[in-house]
Amino acid sequence: MPEFIYQFLPGDRPELLIDPTAWSEDDERIGEEHYEHLLQATEDGIVILAGRSLDGLGPAIVVFEADNEEDARRFMEEDPFVAKGLFAASLHPFSAPLIRGTPSGVSHK
Repeated sequence: MPEFIYQFLPGDRPELLIDPTAWSEDDERIGEEHYEHLLQATEDGIVILAGRSLDGLGPAIVVFEADNEEDARRFMEEDPFVAKGLFAASLHPFSAPLIRGTPSGVSHK
């Protein structure tokens, strides 16, 4: 199945990337929805990896599988961080040929 990656980009409030005190109660609620959305997608076998840098400078990303770019874009746009306007995101086709735990000599992609 094709793989994709999306990276969160600063929206109208770039301070959210570096200042934990900038998050309102509503932002925190959206963050919980985002986490639950990606947790469910991970349990469903869609998300391969999701995480963020801890320095506020590096990326926050989601690596996942989708049938095609249209489905991938829909998945990205349904992420509560994107759907509710907390962050923008950029989608790209991706390949993860090396994944820890994949048997040697067996290509993931």
